[in-house]
Amino acid sequence: MAVSAFTLSWTHSVEKTHWQETWTASPDGLRVIEARIEGSGAGMDPPPDAVLRDGAYVYRPQVPPITDLVLGASGATGEGWTLCGEGVSCRELGAQPGDAIHIGWCRP
Repeated sequence: MAVSAFTLSWTHSVEKTHWQETWTASPDGLRVIEARIEGSGAGMDPPPDAVLRDGAYVYRPQVPPITDLVLGASGATGEGWTLCGEGVSCRELGAQPGDAIHIGWCRP
C-alpha cells in the first residue's frame, strides 16, 4: 500500500491503553505529526506539553523524520497494529508473533 499519510494505532502491551500516531511522508522521510495516549505509565508518559482532549493526551512528538519505521510482532497484546491510510482500507499488522514489520519511506 502506498500512501502519503497514515494513522498507526495499537494497545500498549503492559498498560492495555490505546495509543495512536498520525504520520506523513515528508520530502526527508516519515514524520510523526501527532500522538494520542489514553493514559500514562510503563514508559509511555506524555510530555509536559501534552493536552488532555477527549480522554487522551495529545501532543506533537519532537523527533526527526525516519526512512524506516520498524514494528516488532511479539503477539503479546492479543492484537497487532492498525494501519489506516488515506483512501485505503485499514489493515491489521503483527497480530501474531513473527518477523519485524517495516513501514518504509519512498523518495518522491
